Amino acid sequence: MVSVSFFFPNIFSHSFLTFFFLPNPKSKIQNPNEDVPTTSLGPIEFHAGSPGLDVSVRSFSGVRSPLVVRKRAGMEKLQLLDVLPINEDGSMSDVSGNDNNDNNGLWGKITNIWSSDNGGSSAKRAIDPETGEEVLDTIHVFSLASGHLYERLLRIMMSSVTKRTSGTVKFWLVENFLSPQFKMTIGDIAKELGCEVGLVTYKWPSWLRRQTEKQRIIWGYKILFLDVLFPLSVPKIITVDADQVVRSDLRELWNMDLHGAPYAYTPFCTSRKETLGYQFWRKGFWNDHLQGKSYHISALYVVDLVRFRRMAAGDTLRAVYDQLSKDPNSLSNLDQDLPNYVQHQLPIFSLPTEWLWCASWCSDESKENAKTIDLCNHPETKEPKLEMAKRIISGHLFKESWVELDDELSDIMLKIKKNQKNQKYQK
Repeated sequence: MVSVSFFFPNIFSHSFLTFFFLPNPKSKIQNPNEDVPTTSLGPIEFHAGSPGLDVSVRSFSGVRSPLVVRKRAGMEKLQLLDVLPINEDGSMSDVSGNDNNDNNGLWGKITNIWSSDNGGSSAKRAIDPETGEEVLDTIHVFSLASGHLYERLLRIMMSSVTKRTSGTVKFWLVENFLSPQFKMTIGDIAKELGCEVGLVTYKWPSWLRRQTEKQRIIWGYKILFLDVLFPLSVPKIITVDADQVVRSDLRELWNMDLHGAPYAYTPFCTSRKETLGYQFWRKGFWNDHLQGKSYHISALYVVDLVRFRRMAAGDTLRAVYDQLSKDPNSLSNLDQDLPNYVQHQLPIFSLPTEWLWCASWCSDESKENAKTIDLCNHPETKEPKLEMAKRIISGHLFKESWVELDDELSDIMLKIKKNQKNQKYQK
């Protein structure tokens, strides 16, 4: 058994908390009578700047003991999590770390051990010693796909993002829903496109109400586990749906000030008058609940993960989800309804509407300024995705049409399959 002790700031009477883990069965522990592994895991030491430690956990079942702590004398008013100060006009104060006291709350102190991102503030920029130019941060993009059609659309989205975005782009994809063929080729595709790819996986917790339909499970993964899917070294992620084509540099979105909010979404367009009647949030329950706030679309959003974790936003989303999902008729669009519903607890920073253009809700005149094109379903026509893509993503507004992007990816796939076949024969 491996014991790992974490140091907590001295606001508690007991400053150390020890977790016990079972080692990976493949690990070779030289001395089984000692708690600290000496070979495969190495000494367990945590200090400022430490990247953390990978530990295999076989089970969380067993005896559960509540952790009871109390604050030291004089520390009673110190917050464990970030507070959300509100300005006189009702807007959020920017408390994302732009001052010297940016370690607000216990979680802020803990996350700073592993993360170089100082709560959203601008860290010292790296300079290339050869060119003298600033080394741009890696842009982290999150997406999900299931089925060959959406995997095809995903590859095109990745191509459009990489072409338009300055600096390195790393895509994080949920492995649970990807086909074996996609996983076999995605590494080679990334090399051809000039980007990086990481696969993440997470088992739906047994204590959280499960979904049974595959689409709703995917929606759940898109919003419920943002605080646990990614390494702590990833300061932000930009979620881009697979059926999008990006026309602008996502670095602009990456560097955008979210004014203290944990995430930012684009409000639904209202410029296509013929579909306004389908916008259910303009009346009834949603209109009353939002109290003048916008209803946002979930096809594109940016998450400040440091801020998100400090606010325990993941816990809030899961708790509200667990309550609302008791009614099977609630959360019809799970990944979209949930963050919009909890706006009064977790504020959303509204992005300019040009960040997401959708033919169903946005006028043709506004398409020229669109930074991303989303192939969202039309409530009347129900037009198939591929037909919509070929029709919408074409013409003088695009450097490459969707057909050209698709042909380019088809050529890359043929090249990869040919190389893999040759390597197989050589063996």
